Amino acid sequence: MPVTVPLSSRRGATRTRRHRAATRAVAVSAVVSASLGVLAAADQHSTSGHMTTGKLASAEADVATQAMFTAFTPREAQMPQTVPDNVVWEQHRLAVEAARPKTVRPIAGILTSTFGVRWGALHAGLDLADPIGTPIAAVTDGVVIEAGPASGFGMWVRVQQDDGTIGIYGHVNDILATVGQQVRAGDIIATVGNRGFSTGPHLHYEIHLPSGEPIDPLPWLATRGIDVQGNTP
Repeated sequence: MPVTVPLSSRRGATRTRRHRAATRAVAVSAVVSASLGVLAAADQHSTSGHMTTGKLASAEADVATQAMFTAFTPREAQMPQTVPDNVVWEQHRLAVEAARPKTVRPIAGILTSTFGVRWGALHAGLDLADPIGTPIAAVTDGVVIEAGPASGFGMWVRVQQDDGTIGIYGHVNDILATVGQQVRAGDIIATVGNRGFSTGPHLHYEIHLPSGEPIDPLPWLATRGIDVQGNTP
């Protein structure tokens, strides 16, 4: 025969099932909450990691920037660098050019006569006595504009000097320069002679303005640091 379960027993079973369901719901809720907490923590850790990574990247950029301005240590800066040969030679040429004199004494001879009236006529230059064949140097940089026979001088060389004046070298024995030649102060252009109207071997040196007017060579040379009066008889 069918078994009849008392009503009171069914109500108890219903309560038990409800209690179990509630317990499961609480447990599930706790698990979900715990999971959400873990995820939140992980997310926070990830965010913190990104911030840390960003800070590290910024710091590395600062270090790289600083390295750009400190590319050479003092020791490295003092290490010899390779310089092309053409640059070395150009620097050498410029150094030599800067060091060389721009005005020189034509010969080391004794000053025997100066600029002024002599024997009733203008003696328009300086006479420097030296033996025949003594080399004569160009007084300044310039260009040879005439070289050969000249009335009264026998033979001469005329040079347009670096300031536009004309330097005249008279009574020369040998001409060692050619017309159109570029000369520098100190270049040998002739030798001392005794040609023309001369009282003995010497160099007669004149300076003419571009207009042709002769000027006293003594003060002109003095302004360039050349004193020829030191050798006087």
